[in-house]
Amino acid sequence: MPVHLTRRTMLVLAGAGAVSLAAPLAAQGDALRLAFIPQENPEKLLGDIEAITGWLASEIGVPVEGFVTIDHAAAVEALRNGDADISFMGALPFVLAEAEIGAVPLLSEVYRDAPSYTGRIFVRRDSGIDALADLQGRDIAFADPISESGYLYPLAEFVEAGLIEGPGAAEAFFGRVFFAGGYQQAMQAMAEGLVDAAGASQYADLLLTPQQQAEVTWIAESAPIPSHLVIARPGLDADLQDRFVDAMLRLNEPEHRNKLRYLYGPDGYVRADSAAYDGVRDMARRYRLLE
Repeated sequence: MPVHLTRRTMLVLAGAGAVSLAAPLAAQGDALRLAFIPQENPEKLLGDIEAITGWLASEIGVPVEGFVTIDHAAAVEALRNGDADISFMGALPFVLAEAEIGAVPLLSEVYRDAPSYTGRIFVRRDSGIDALADLQGRDIAFADPISESGYLYPLAEFVEAGLIEGPGAAEAFFGRVFFAGGYQQAMQAMAEGLVDAAGASQYADLLLTPQQQAEVTWIAESAPIPSHLVIARPGLDADLQDRFVDAMLRLNEPEHRNKLRYLYGPDGYVRADSAAYDGVRDMARRYRLLE
């Protein structure tokens, strides 16, 4: 069984924090409630959430609350239960949430002028690991079991290489498979030598210290993946939803771009195109995550 890295003492740094932050704030009247996933240190996210929700409240005209979920699945449940109105989410959990609860795509992130990115397999430069086949019997950390760039797409590179048949065969190939709870946690585990490799976003090495960045490299890269989204629960008030989207798009303006660092650091946002995620839906069906 894949192991969650929070079971290992050295890797509790974000797992325990995420659990303590996972309960949504009590609703205040007509507040808009935002769920954030812990793809980086959730304690850092708390400060970011306070900054961005304050700005959004002033732009939208209603109180805005934010909380950190344990993982993507918890964010989907928060939308389902009405504990969250809007969530920041990866492409794979979005298509699952769309199928399960009718989640609505609002915005897509833009990085380096493109609404797409890749997943990579990272290793330490001194590890002696040069190819995917070298990871047989070795330990690997992924971000989240329903993450596209932090699990499914990097794992698909092993399938394409003929090393495994699919996710169900991963345990027979690797020594141990861990789910760390986020990009930063998986990358730290690899950089600190707690595992031999990490599967994460192509930009995940930027979450390491400059010294650690110089000590790691990547050995495989996935096909392009549609970028992370901002999604809404079905039934959210249309006017409130529109005001939220308009406010988020104002983050593209020069005077507001510095606030993007509070939202995982994209270069900006565009209105989401649902059709752009058809490839993710196809992969989810291929691996029997969708009917």
